[in-house]
Amino acid sequence: MANVVVVGSQWGDEGKGKIVDWLSERADVVVRFQGGHNAGHTLVIDGVSYKLSLLPSGVVRTGKLSVIGNGVVFDPHAFVAELDKLAGQGVQVTPESLKVAENTALILSLHRELDAFREDAASNSGTKIGTTRRGIGPAYEDKVGRRAIRVMDLANMETLPAKVDRLLTHHNALRRGLGHREVSHADIMEELSSVAGRILPFVDRVWKILEEASRMGNRILFEGAQGTMLDIDHGTYPFVTSSNTVAGQAATGSGLGPGAIDYVLGITKAYTTRVGEGPFPTEQNNEIGELLGTKGHEFGTVTGRQRRCGWFDAVLVRQAVVANGMNGIALTKLDVLDGLDEIKVCTGYRLDGKTIDYLPAGQGAQARLEPIYETLEGWKETTRGARRWTDLPAQAVKYVRHIEELIGAPVALLSTSPEREDAILVTDPFQD
Repeated sequence: MANVVVVGSQWGDEGKGKIVDWLSERADVVVRFQGGHNAGHTLVIDGVSYKLSLLPSGVVRTGKLSVIGNGVVFDPHAFVAELDKLAGQGVQVTPESLKVAENTALILSLHRELDAFREDAASNSGTKIGTTRRGIGPAYEDKVGRRAIRVMDLANMETLPAKVDRLLTHHNALRRGLGHREVSHADIMEELSSVAGRILPFVDRVWKILEEASRMGNRILFEGAQGTMLDIDHGTYPFVTSSNTVAGQAATGSGLGPGAIDYVLGITKAYTTRVGEGPFPTEQNNEIGELLGTKGHEFGTVTGRQRRCGWFDAVLVRQAVVANGMNGIALTKLDVLDGLDEIKVCTGYRLDGKTIDYLPAGQGAQARLEPIYETLEGWKETTRGARRWTDLPAQAVKYVRHIEELIGAPVALLSTSPEREDAILVTDPFQD
């Protein structure tokens, strides 16, 4: 019996929702360990669609314990809104079914505003990052700057005012510099006090709960958000998110420790997509990119933004396999490639006349990359809905096997449609 970490191996949007839902049915505990409500999963259970942003995927299943770990930045108003939306769909989330780490940093309205101020200013200068404007980055900055308001602070209204003053000293200086009005102490105190009663019943010592669950042999699923190439250290910096999205963060962001991680599953799309700004070596600004986007319904769950589309980049995924220590991948959306005469796969880059087999860390070098493609024969038959290898066209099987060779990791699970049962299981991560 194993504990499993699920992470994206590209720029997010790899189809984690279906895979996490499939795994969460087998798990006892589901843990969010980084990011915030900028991440989106769409789950379809018994024909009902649930769109989750902040809450772990386990909340829509009975008998599961869901956990928001300390590595998450927590918007209390988004949390309450998501609880109310689920309640409207008949899902009651209780303090018995969901725990929020007491040392989780909060996202406040001033974080969302600062995020928007900066993006607007950067848009005018052509240097925007492409954030979701939900305050994620500014909240992580305050956490690292040791001035964040944390969930536990809502329980002590006597010490909270001094913490708010410290936070406002920093933020009001920034707001004055950007030409915006200051935020009042009273406004922030009102913002916090208005939601404290809804939040506090869920707050607990998560590290201790997880340690006890692990000791009892419970299956724990660590649910990652975004993707490896959006990691603050290992991604296409500065066009990244503000947290570590790699598997190692599951330990830091939950308090359980790296020894509890048994299997790392990398969710990998059979082609490549990206939302927002930043380098994308295999992007196809042509009919191929349009075809992939249309067939794959490539729009963000949270933002609704159209995703940029391109060929599979084996160089990026191979690097993600190493950075995460992936034991296997779940390959998704293979059916989107059905009907193509030929399919290209990036196997290397040219940089300033030289051939390289890695993603350089520098922004300038990333922008100058030219992909080196290998062309594979496509297939006319459909892979959609296949549940056995024998249901797949021969060329589709060759494509999958070649990807395994190029990235240095086996396919543990092959997804052939958005339906949760349309999958070919090779290795059950919980039994590995």
